[in-house]
Amino acid sequence: MTYLVGEPLDFAADSLAGFVAAHSDLVQAVHGGVVRADASPQGEVAVVVGGGSGHYPAFAGWVGPGMAHAAVCGNIFASPSDSQVVSVSRAADNGGGVLLLFGNYAGDCLQFGKGAEVLNAEGIATRIETITDDVASRPVEQWAERRGIAGDFFVVKIAGAAAAAGYDLDGLVEATRRANAATKTLGIAFDAPTLPGAAEPLFTVPEGHYELGLGIHGEPGLSSHPLSGVDDIAKTLVEGLLAEKPADARRVGVLVNGLGCTKYEEMFVLYGRVARLLEAAGLQIVVPIVDEQVTSLDMAGVSLSVCFLDDELEKLLLAPALTPAYTRGAVEHGGPRREVSTEESAELAAGSPESAAQGARLATIVALMAETAVADADFLGRLDSIAGDGDHGQGMVLGSRAAAKAAAVASDAGAGAATVLKQAGLAWAEGAGGTSGALWGRALEAVGAGLSDDAAADAATVIAAVAAGAESVAASGGAVPGDKTMVDATTPFAVALRDAGDDLPGAFATAARAATDGAEATKDLVARKGRATTHGDASLGHPDPGAISFARHMTRIAEYLADHQA
Repeated sequence: MTYLVGEPLDFAADSLAGFVAAHSDLVQAVHGGVVRADASPQGEVAVVVGGGSGHYPAFAGWVGPGMAHAAVCGNIFASPSDSQVVSVSRAADNGGGVLLLFGNYAGDCLQFGKGAEVLNAEGIATRIETITDDVASRPVEQWAERRGIAGDFFVVKIAGAAAAAGYDLDGLVEATRRANAATKTLGIAFDAPTLPGAAEPLFTVPEGHYELGLGIHGEPGLSSHPLSGVDDIAKTLVEGLLAEKPADARRVGVLVNGLGCTKYEEMFVLYGRVARLLEAAGLQIVVPIVDEQVTSLDMAGVSLSVCFLDDELEKLLLAPALTPAYTRGAVEHGGPRREVSTEESAELAAGSPESAAQGARLATIVALMAETAVADADFLGRLDSIAGDGDHGQGMVLGSRAAAKAAAVASDAGAGAATVLKQAGLAWAEGAGGTSGALWGRALEAVGAGLSDDAAADAATVIAAVAAGAESVAASGGAVPGDKTMVDATTPFAVALRDAGDDLPGAFATAARAATDGAEATKDLVARKGRATTHGDASLGHPDPGAISFARHMTRIAEYLADHQA
């Protein structure tokens, strides 16, 4: 468990603040993450990495000359928001464009993708590349759909070196793609991580066993095996990676990576055996690294990554770098300080008295959602840990609290109903991050878009706006009913709401029941979308946490409307 914790929900922010204080010669804080402390050459492509916190040194620990220019830092095991992606990328931009580089997870793809749209619209040429090194998460025929785990290190190192060597954006993207295709990872877990402040780990490993095919967000492995000794483990890991060795491969970079709670001496024991097996397979180890580079809080376990090298990739991997977590060779350091601007909050225009009154009522409902999220947090976390990462309850609290605060600020400023919900949606997406944060944030914004700041909306208009907000979840996330996601609740909710007439409390009650029925029915489904898909039938018999949380929130709002019909 984690012992040095203040407020558990502030753990990621507290950790990042301490990291910046400890490494102020290399990094400085910006909204949403960190950038290099020193200015980079004008025209150099900026490599911006990122993802959830809880994986240090990934991602902030890789910021510095020769590697990343910046890192966007989300909450524990949750992707950052698109607004954080934009903020950090603006600060990192040197005029040569931006490469956004992250592991292939739904929330990261959603949030970084939206951030890239904003940056490109602003005139900052931005490209996205996802890292897909985890051989256990998909068969080789679907390697582009795999998760990104410890192989992130090799891809980021090569991309950073290519940027420092003067590659333009197109050339950098091509080199990064080849590095990703050449990198393979397989990992094992002996014990699960524990979220900050929690009393129990996210899953349990049977005594005398290990889990093969671990995820780095607290997910269980994909299969359980007897713990029969380091020789067998080394053989399992090496054989799993060499099954995908290119026919002409002769040289490799190797990373034995600790997941957070495995001692260095143990990793050296494993590396000795790995090295002999790789050399026996005719491979020359060019860069051996035995270290923690991509962790999962306090998980006990290790992963093995190899990067099959050609001449260009080898040169880039061997290039100098200076970061808080990885140093190679000599790097010139201590130049002019990078100038970072402070972003100011936008002023809120006042709405009409009627719309402002409706906005105040909506702010009360958003505050009620925050209360509901707090009450449900532990239950949702346990449900999410069955085949996911156990952070759904935490994410709902972070998002709804941020939304409630923003809605209250907007309402106190006299904003109308549309602005109140827009501000709540933006804050939810940023406060929670992840897929859920993005979907809830955009849903609230969609509801707000159907309202007005000039006049109060009647019941029929509110019903249409709320239905559109629910329908935006499928449009934004790409899921369909039957995928075992939040959509299994939002779709029947929207249909029932549109069909229930113009009596707002009655319509909402009917729609909430439809959402509840849809959410409960997901227990009979196997996940076809999101992190749970890698765990096969593990979630069968248990409802989807995202669908359940949506249904519970809509039920609570229906109860509120019934109690406040006047």
